[in-house]
Amino acid sequence: MHRFLFPAIALFAISTSLATAGERKIIQPEGYNRGLPFSPGILTDGTLYIAGFSGEDPATGAVPKNFETEVKQVLDKIGVILKAANMDYKDAVSVQVYLTNMKLFERMNAVYRTYFPEPRPTRTIVGISKLIGPSRIEITVTARK
Repeated sequence: MHRFLFPAIALFAISTSLATAGERKIIQPEGYNRGLPFSPGILTDGTLYIAGFSGEDPATGAVPKNFETEVKQVLDKIGVILKAANMDYKDAVSVQVYLTNMKLFERMNAVYRTYFPEPRPTRTIVGISKLIGPSRIEITVTARK
C-alpha cells in the first residue's frame, strides 16, 4: 500500500507546480487607465514585462516640449509599474528604447543614466519614423528580481 503513496504524492507535487508555473499577474497600478487595450505590466515566473510607454504628462496627456522632461515622465511611469511589482530600476534586465529622432540619443542617454544603476540592463535603441501622437520616445522594460 505504501509503495503507491510516494508516486501519487510525487505526481500531485509535479501537477501542482505545473499548474502554478506560468501564472500571470497583471500589474495595474492605481490610476492607470483600465480601458486601454493592453496591460501596463505582466508578472509571470518572476519576470515582469512592462508595456511600451511614452512621456505624456499623466495629468494632462500632453507631451512636454522639453525632451528631457518627456524622458523622465516615461521612466517615472515605468518606475510606478516596477514598484507595484515590488521591484526597482536595479531589477531591469532589458530595456528597449524607440526614438523618432536619433539625434536625441545623447539627451535621452543623459537622463537614462540617472535611473538605471550599475550594472545597467541590456539595451536596444531603435530609430523609428513615428509614434502615436507627438511622442518622441517610447520605452519598454523587462525586469526580474
